Amino acid sequence: MRPLFHPQLVNEPFGDPGVYVDFRFEKRALLFDLGDNAPLPPKKLLRVSHAFVSHTHMDHFIGFDRLLRICIGRQKGVHLYGPPGFIAQVEHKLAAYTWNLVQNYETDFEVVATEIDRVEAGVMREAYSARFRSRQRFGREPLAASTIANGVLLDEESFRVRVALLDHRTHCLGFAIEEKMHVNVWKNRLLAMGLQTGPWLKEMKRAVLAGEPDGQPVRAWWKEHGAVREREITLGELKAYALDLVPGEKICYVTDVVFHEDNVRRIVDLALGANVLFIESVFLDAEAGHAQEKKHLTARQAGTIARAAGARMVIPFHFSPRYTGREGLLRAELEDALEGGGI
Repeated sequence: MRPLFHPQLVNEPFGDPGVYVDFRFEKRALLFDLGDNAPLPPKKLLRVSHAFVSHTHMDHFIGFDRLLRICIGRQKGVHLYGPPGFIAQVEHKLAAYTWNLVQNYETDFEVVATEIDRVEAGVMREAYSARFRSRQRFGREPLAASTIANGVLLDEESFRVRVALLDHRTHCLGFAIEEKMHVNVWKNRLLAMGLQTGPWLKEMKRAVLAGEPDGQPVRAWWKEHGAVREREITLGELKAYALDLVPGEKICYVTDVVFHEDNVRRIVDLALGANVLFIESVFLDAEAGHAQEKKHLTARQAGTIARAAGARMVIPFHFSPRYTGREGLLRAELEDALEGGGI
C-alpha cells in the first residue's frame, strides 16, 4: 500500500530549514518550519492547511509573510503551531500591515495560532490558541485552551502530529507526523464468516483506529435481495479472521538543538522507528565545541541519535555554509555514525 505522505526538503541542505509534506490522495499539505519558501510555487503553498514552526529565529519564520500573501483571499485559512510566546509573535507580524481594504476579499481568511504554553519540568501540559480573521482586520480572538496528551498536537482520522520540547538556548519544537494504521479487509474471509461488505465497515475501521477494545460489539449490516440483513460480532473476532492491520508511515523533523542527554532522550523518543528522519547536521564533529556554543548538532551527533532511534532513512539538512563544496564530508560523517562509528 502506498504511503499517505510525500515529504521533501523545501530548500537544498545549505538553505533555510523546512520540510513540505504533500498528501498523495488529498489536495492538502503540511509544512514544517516557515523559513524561505520561495522554491515552493503558489499552488503548493495553497495546499498547506497546517504549518508547524520549531522556533521563531528568522530562518524558520520569515516565510510566514509569503504564505499569508499567497493564501489570503484564495483559501479560508491556515493553522500554525509554535513554541511558548508564538501567538504574540504571529499577532505582531499581522499587526505590521495595514488592513483597511481587506474586507474586499470574498473569503474571510483565518489564521489560528497555537502555542505550547504551560511547561512544567520540561513536560508540556497545555496549549493555548487564538484566531485572527481578515474581516476583523486580524485582531486577536482568544480560543479555549487544550490539554496536550502524549505530545499529540493534532489528531485527525488518518494521521496525528506529535511534538517534543527541545533546547536551542530557547524553546524549540521537534515534530513527528504519524500515519495511522491501515485497516485492510479480506473480503473472502468476511464471506467465510457469513458477512458481507457494506457501509458498516467504515465505522468498524474507525473503531479499530480509535483503539476500541476487542470486546467492542460491531453491528455488521448489508442489503441482500432488497432486505437489510445484520449480525453482531466483536471487534476482536474481525481482527483475528478478516482484518490485516498494517502500521502507517512515520516522518520526523528535528532541527536547531544542542547535543545533551535530555535533548537526545526526547529526540529518540519522538523519532523512534521513524521511516524518514529529517535531522540537522550543521557542523563536522571536529568542530563539536563550536556546535555546542551555537546550540546545533554535528553530523556525527545527528547520526548517533538517528541510529539510537532506529530511523530507517535519514535525511540531513541545515548544513553550515562553511562547508560549501565539502558537503560530502558531512554526509560521510553521518553515515559513519549510522553504521556504529559513534562519538
